[in-house]
Amino acid sequence: MVSVPAHLKVGDWTVDPATNELRRGGESTRIEPKAMDVLRVLAERAGSVVTRDELFQAAWPGMVVGDEALSQTITKLRRALGDDPRSPRYIETISKRGYRLTAPVMSPTPPAAPASRRGMPSWLAAGAVVLPLLLASAWLLDTSRAPPPGPRAEREEPWTTVTVLPFEWIGGDPAQAWFARGISETLATDLGRLASLRLIGSANATAEEAARRARYVVSGSVQRDAARLRVNVRLADTRTGEQLWSERFERPVAELFAIQDELVARLAQSLPAKLDESRRRQVAAGHTQSIEAYDHFLRAQALFLARSPGQNLEARELYRRAIEIDPRFARAYAGLSMTHAIESRLEGGSLHSAGLARALALAESAREIDPAIAEVHWALGFVHTQARRYPQALEALQRAIELNPSFADAYALMGGIHTYLGEPAKSIPLLRTAMRLEPGAGYLYFLILGRAYLFVGDTEQALINLRAAAARNAADVETRVFLAAALAASGNRAAAEWEAEEIRALSKDFSPTRWLETYPLASAPHRERLRAWLDPLYPAQRAAMPR
Repeated sequence: MVSVPAHLKVGDWTVDPATNELRRGGESTRIEPKAMDVLRVLAERAGSVVTRDELFQAAWPGMVVGDEALSQTITKLRRALGDDPRSPRYIETISKRGYRLTAPVMSPTPPAAPASRRGMPSWLAAGAVVLPLLLASAWLLDTSRAPPPGPRAEREEPWTTVTVLPFEWIGGDPAQAWFARGISETLATDLGRLASLRLIGSANATAEEAARRARYVVSGSVQRDAARLRVNVRLADTRTGEQLWSERFERPVAELFAIQDELVARLAQSLPAKLDESRRRQVAAGHTQSIEAYDHFLRAQALFLARSPGQNLEARELYRRAIEIDPRFARAYAGLSMTHAIESRLEGGSLHSAGLARALALAESAREIDPAIAEVHWALGFVHTQARRYPQALEALQRAIELNPSFADAYALMGGIHTYLGEPAKSIPLLRTAMRLEPGAGYLYFLILGRAYLFVGDTEQALINLRAAAARNAADVETRVFLAAALAASGNRAAAEWEAEEIRALSKDFSPTRWLETYPLASAPHRERLRAWLDPLYPAQRAAMPR
């Protein structure tokens, strides 16, 4: 980091980094050391946007922290400076990028000259005051002192960040585009399992959004005919814009797995990540050696992600076909277990013990076949969550993260479980980590984060995230329920009643009591708080309840 003068004038405040103090007139306040680190970085680049990643590297070098740490630090800084985030005079939030210090920054006027100077001529005494100011101004304006563009004296980062953009499908039947998407997703999964990499997800994000969060970007295209497969792959450095590596593979479709293994190996060599040979072999190991089974699996994955009852059944049949072709296809077993675990939720009914038992048996089979695959542990964690076996779910998800430190869904599901257990404060940093790894987060991430903020009592942030969830999935009843509760908690009764009407339109016979009977919130105090927010919005149902 470029050093700053010992004292700074930031707007109305004199900043003393040595004592972590802010002074204004007779007023003085201390801030935390991390808050001072962040303020110093913003002051160095006053008027320019400083990205969140740059602030993380400056204030928390070599540490793994979630976005929540930075958000809380900015909140504390604003409070100390007397700033209003809705009408900022000091720190401006730049959506999806970072923060900017908007207040003027300069070196303050030094105190009166000491006694040793009092006898000097007035012009010399004036010079003793003006010269430091001129030097400080020159320092602030001297662009030659600014860090050079590109890598600029960067810190040793604890890991390398990379994102894999969805591969482009060229020519042929547009309905087959899932094949190209499947290749890029498999490549991302394999790279994410490398301990020295952090994979930044690109699902639901634009290429620009994903690239802003990662140092390196992998992109490509796929073309397939009856017998041949053509794959073009590129690796680029987002800081310099340089294309580091590109390759064209043209081989028989039957050699798809060999292409994928080679891709992982070549990318691992091109990325500045330290990988041992045994780890390379583990990552390169394919989950099936059958192209036909893999084909069914990819089609099932695309259908399952749509989250509808009909497509869930179609996905189940395709997973079964994949398993018939390759009975040791662990990820197909995991996918099949998910179709059973989610079925009752998609149909809007209560949990089916028979379906959950079947889901658990299939997930256990997947784990027994290949315990080194993070996705099978995630599936096991999801099934345990649906069955309310939270300690077992957390154990399975922790193992998934050990196998794939970039597994955003594992962090998100762990966050959701902690809220169910009545520990919403633990959920927030987990969700912030998930969102950093998956910038194009879907509605579930925002729902889980908003739900956690509601229960910790921060209705403002709860509403921000729940509205983001509703904007991404307006038909999800759970999102609407928590949005109505948050509005009621904030005192906005009219808006809460409007949300209650939206819930009735989605679920004609909705009742808070019936909904809570099947909702997996284990914390009794939080269930009662939720009931207290929702019941007044449904007076007819409350009046009809037996007394």
